[in-house]
Amino acid sequence: MKRLNDKGLNTILWVFAICITIGLVIYQRSTDPSYPLSGEVLIEGETINFKLIRTFGGNRDALVRLNVPNNDINGTITLKQYKSYDDWSSMEMFRDGNELVGVIPNQPMTGKVEYIITLNKNDIDYELTVDPVIISFKGEVPRSILIPHIFFMFMALLFSLRVGLEVFFRKKDTKYFTGVVLFTLFLGGLLLGPLVQKYAFDAYWTGWPFGHDTTNNKTLIVFIFWVIAWFVLRKKPKNILWPFIAVIVMLIVYAIPHSMPGSEIDHTKQQTEEKK
Repeated sequence: MKRLNDKGLNTILWVFAICITIGLVIYQRSTDPSYPLSGEVLIEGETINFKLIRTFGGNRDALVRLNVPNNDINGTITLKQYKSYDDWSSMEMFRDGNELVGVIPNQPMTGKVEYIITLNKNDIDYELTVDPVIISFKGEVPRSILIPHIFFMFMALLFSLRVGLEVFFRKKDTKYFTGVVLFTLFLGGLLLGPLVQKYAFDAYWTGWPFGHDTTNNKTLIVFIFWVIAWFVLRKKPKNILWPFIAVIVMLIVYAIPHSMPGSEIDHTKQQTEEKK
């Protein structure tokens, strides 16, 4: 009976770990500054829902698409390079079936553009956002690298939460789960992560000590804490302090938006130097 109860508790803890992991992933997606910005605008009783892209991978121009079936509604996209002294320029959006499409010229890796979408009907303008939307350009990452990277990072978070639940509810040896966290975090964050960044931004590592990229630094910090926890557990398998600290650090890291701040081109520096 005791064994059955323990097995049942183990199952429940896994269900909790999976649910919390999914919740944290959804939170990360919703707070990620590269995730599309959603909203709606009311034009003479007609609701227009929109999603404005904030990241684009590849060597083509980025297309902002809005579902606007009403042909009486036109659109304009106004844009300029982010962190530049450029003047704003405006272009008419073209129609593709039920969609209005705005074109954002392709930028080099880490280049950014800020843009504003304005819809017009009967000579009345409707801006979709109060502030300009910032879109970041990057290289295209092969799925063969991106998918395993996401999978291993997901598993690292899942087993990390499982360590935390084990510490609180069963107080058993967490060395195995900690080892899995360390292994998946190494593969996803320190091996595949730099490969993803190389394809996306043409740099393997822009965190400490070479730069200030938040994503790289978060990965490094959390990995160090799990290394410490693993070494402590090798000598003291029943230790709960360091696994608990590592879990807390992992949760704090996941509370920080994934891509903020990241690598970017500062055109103002170059333009200032050109004026000298």
